[in-house]
Amino acid sequence: MQFKTISLLVLFPLLSQAQDTTNIREVIVNQNRLQIPFHQDNRNIEIITAEQISRLPVKNINEVLGLLNGVDLRQRGPLGAQADISIDGGSFDQTLVLINGAKVSDPQTGHLSLNLPVPLDAIERIEVLRGAAARIYGANALTGAVNIITRRVDGTSVQANVYTGSSFKEREEEGKSGIYHHIGSQIGMSWQGERQQHQVFYNKEKTNGQRYNTAAEIDKIFYQGQTTLNPANQIEWMGAYIYNDFGANGFYASPGDKNSREIVETIFTSISSNHQLNDRLYISPRISNRYNEDDYRYNDADISTGRSIHFNNSFATELNARYTTDFGDFGLGLESRFEKITSSNMGRYDRDNYGAYTEFTTDKIANLTVNLGAYLNYNSQFGWQLYPGFDLGYNVNNQWKIIVNAGSSQRIPTFTDLYLQQTGNIGNPMLMSENAWQIEGALKFENEHITAHAGYFYRDIDDFIDWLRTSEQEPFQPFNMGQNKVNGINTNFSYTLRAPEVYYSATLGYSYLDPALKTDDGFISKYALENLKHQAKLLLTANSASWNIALANRFNQRISHNSYFLNDIRLGYNFPALTAYADVQNLFDVTYVESGAIPMPGRWYSVGVKYRWHQQKSH
Repeated sequence: MQFKTISLLVLFPLLSQAQDTTNIREVIVNQNRLQIPFHQDNRNIEIITAEQISRLPVKNINEVLGLLNGVDLRQRGPLGAQADISIDGGSFDQTLVLINGAKVSDPQTGHLSLNLPVPLDAIERIEVLRGAAARIYGANALTGAVNIITRRVDGTSVQANVYTGSSFKEREEEGKSGIYHHIGSQIGMSWQGERQQHQVFYNKEKTNGQRYNTAAEIDKIFYQGQTTLNPANQIEWMGAYIYNDFGANGFYASPGDKNSREIVETIFTSISSNHQLNDRLYISPRISNRYNEDDYRYNDADISTGRSIHFNNSFATELNARYTTDFGDFGLGLESRFEKITSSNMGRYDRDNYGAYTEFTTDKIANLTVNLGAYLNYNSQFGWQLYPGFDLGYNVNNQWKIIVNAGSSQRIPTFTDLYLQQTGNIGNPMLMSENAWQIEGALKFENEHITAHAGYFYRDIDDFIDWLRTSEQEPFQPFNMGQNKVNGINTNFSYTLRAPEVYYSATLGYSYLDPALKTDDGFISKYALENLKHQAKLLLTANSASWNIALANRFNQRISHNSYFLNDIRLGYNFPALTAYADVQNLFDVTYVESGAIPMPGRWYSVGVKYRWHQQKSH
């Protein structure tokens, strides 16, 4: 396998690429209150832009996240039908997911946090912030946060993306014939007027899976609008919907759930406004709502038993402000979040959460940038908590920078953690919230061609929650297992080369995790053996005006010593308004699992065509 991979990389420099117009150094990191240029940030942040995404062998958000350094994506089915995400060895419940800074994580269960109603073509960039992030984003950002930033309209346009693919392997189901396959389409339109702009996207995907009872059908609708009242006042609004119907063979309660099925529907809406009151004061209020329906059928052939229907809703309000002074910027924020669930399995519960932020940043000290602040949180179920943190950055010179940051955070148990009653899993209403603190030191380097980061972190989680059982005949149940300590090393290196007609890029990342998980003798852990120990990723892209090629290589080794090396490739050809492309994922047909005992697809071939008509607005 290694010789095959090396041969591909040797051929890589023979192809070239179009000019990339995105400068990562100029990207402003969206933290709701303080707006910090990427090259000035003192945290471990990775950003992937729409231009970078368009060149990779990916078709949905999940596949993009799986290529980012330190991010552990555990998929259970194709096309992102159901997947969990974690950062730096944490659990899937410990990563906060946001859209444009608004929280969309699911209070029912972290298994649904990636049920995101945003098509890939509607994304401007994805920001991954690693480490305890309560000071920035509030509760549940225990090990980090993923913030999905949607596109801004820059003219009137129409675009379409149609693709299909197959493994060309015969189906294994009895009484059925044919091969495993998928088909998908993304259609989008945007319009920009004098003071208003609108965009709408529709995404449809369908697959018969990669094995018995893993078929999936996914529909996404996304709309976003904005109006400019005057240069100092704007209003933005968004509405999105996703329908996700998939076979869940072995997803949650293997081996008994061979014929299970799950239907998940999510609606997410938000409205916000931005107001520059004077030269120093900026405020931004926001209201958002996430409604979710989850219909899980343990045996789809007989839904009279083992069926759970959940309805949950999260309504949130926020007020963020920034005040600029001659010696630094202050950020202030208030938020409230009201969560409720009505479930045939768990019953009816609701809880309220209130938070207050305070931050300060300054670069007025020679060669030093300072960010410090705290988040005060009250939860009606778990009481008061205070989470302080700080980031320091020392500029050795124009290229080298030393950063140190420390922070704390909380993860509030989901309704599933507390109240679930199923055949293979039962909740524990006596759970306490998880609390963590983390410290990191790192060295950064930046110049015209290179962006690099190398750091060490230590994280300590109190009252860590793990799902345990004493034998395979018993259901799993969550318990607070005491401390979970992790030592980690993270490196990331990006190189870009521009010439008059050529652009190359390479991104190399490596993470090492050394966790100390406390599990009493005689208990079987549901998640401990799945945590990553070694992770390496290498992304290579090249385009010319006519051709583009991308190689995505990743290696994962888990604590259980289960390891796999995956290689994906994309080849494309550009016409004036069209791009035709072909992907091969899992190029060398590796057999591997990412979650539980669910085998992932082998080699998979895809072809597609993208069309875009764009009319730039004249000024």
